[in-house]
Amino acid sequence: MSKLTVWLTPLWILALGVTIGAAVLVLAWCLCWLVNRRAARDVYASVSEGMLRQISYVLVALAALVALASPTMPVKQTIESIRRLPYAQTSGVGIEVPAQGQDIPVNLAFRADELQQYSIESDHDVAVNVEPEKGFVSPLLVVRAGEPYNWTPGGSASRAFNGDVGKLYLTSQSNAPSNVVLRFDTDVPMPQVRALAIAAVGVVVLYLLYLTIYFLAPRTAVIAAATAKETVSQPIFTLLILIGVAALVSFVFTPYNTFGEDVKMLKTTGMTTIKILAIIMALWSASTSVADEIEGRTALTVLSKPVGRRQFILGKFLGIVWPIVLMFLILGFVFLLTVSFKVVYDARESAKTTPQWQECYVEVVRIIPGLLLAFFEAVIMAAISVAVSTRMPMLPNLVICGSIYVLGHLAALIVKSSAGNIVFVRFVGRLLSVVLPVLDHFEIEGAIAGASSVPASYLWWALGYTVLYSSAAMLLALIFFEDRDLA
Repeated sequence: MSKLTVWLTPLWILALGVTIGAAVLVLAWCLCWLVNRRAARDVYASVSEGMLRQISYVLVALAALVALASPTMPVKQTIESIRRLPYAQTSGVGIEVPAQGQDIPVNLAFRADELQQYSIESDHDVAVNVEPEKGFVSPLLVVRAGEPYNWTPGGSASRAFNGDVGKLYLTSQSNAPSNVVLRFDTDVPMPQVRALAIAAVGVVVLYLLYLTIYFLAPRTAVIAAATAKETVSQPIFTLLILIGVAALVSFVFTPYNTFGEDVKMLKTTGMTTIKILAIIMALWSASTSVADEIEGRTALTVLSKPVGRRQFILGKFLGIVWPIVLMFLILGFVFLLTVSFKVVYDARESAKTTPQWQECYVEVVRIIPGLLLAFFEAVIMAAISVAVSTRMPMLPNLVICGSIYVLGHLAALIVKSSAGNIVFVRFVGRLLSVVLPVLDHFEIEGAIAGASSVPASYLWWALGYTVLYSSAAMLLALIFFEDRDLA
């Protein structure tokens, strides 16, 4: 397998999942066209006129990557693993074998090459076979009383099984009944295919969320689409994307001198770079689309139409969030490419053997939760910036939001530090933790340093915190904007 295939395979798998999600959406739209053509036209209009158009371009690029790279990718293994997914399971069976009982069947179907581990234990000697009438003649393996037979890949015990196994046959070699417990753990040859469903569901949820807002709150969606289109068309958006791509690529070749921990440093610096660029874009967009429109009386013209102040503020917030989504999709995919390539690059620079693509995949998958947490943090800062922009121009907005960003990361440290023993310092730290967002919760440097993954439950809690704090910031923005004189 070439080095290009090694570091590109993890991204091909994720891109394939995204392509499957896009195909599901296209199929759903075709069904909608057959059932209700008017609704299908409205969906097409919302996709072609709003931010989904730019997002769709990203999906088309990923689909092109899948098509171009497929000849060198493990396509057959992927298809076979998808087909075998329903059979991957952990099975446990307890059975009593009569004294001198022969060929007692146990329904355990599996493929030997899909075994991850298994164990058989009995309180008396028992012979195990995959064919009947061989229990006393030529047993496949014998489980001794009180000595469990445990097999794991690379262990000292023999796997014993080969090919497809439909049943096991137990034969007691004792004059007393034997209680036998069997545990078999199987998985598909390529477990990474489970990421296909996650990527596909993510794409479908993203589009459905956008379309739900479009149809349930059309006026808010119109303002959001106009704001997002204006934000993306600004030179600063393109400039930040180019800066991000250049920085992420340069990080690959930067010598960190960490004695084998360069990949971890790349992860930390890359996530921080993407997050900072997204926050800068959010602050700039909030200042130009909210504060400048209020000062320039453009907001008064918009509100003279059948658009309320709540719809105006919420539309502006969503119009800033959607470009953040687009930025994270573009820079996030480039970041994952650089992380995967860094694994191969470091192995070559250290004169080590070329790693397997599974090693690159592990590093890539571990970083995706960090990107989600960085996105949540950018959304919170965007909500705060919109609230501040209803009363302040650009420069004060940048100063206030920058201070909130710094304090949001320091509040938890102040409480935990030795200075927290001082009553006043502890009070200030806790006050900041209550009033300001605790942005330290969105950092995963500890997980990166420990080479561990962020659990899904933590992501759900972080999402809930993001929704609650963003809602509170939007409520504050509505209060500030409700009595703002626009004339």
